[in-house]
Amino acid sequence: MAEIVNLNKARKARTRAEEAAEAAANRAKHGRTKAEKSNDAHAEARRKALLDGAKREE
Repeated sequence: MAEIVNLNKARKARTRAEEAAEAAANRAKHGRTKAEKSNDAHAEARRKALLDGAKREE
């Protein structure tokens, strides 16, 4: 005989699994440490300074 499955519990478990997967993707996409943000800001400042230094006056 087949195992009896509570459809409400199965649906809720599937929803929880989908939400957990979406949360993990969002953490990977948006979650950055303060050091990473600081490093990116420093690199951007260096890049802008380099471009401003190479700008020609007209």
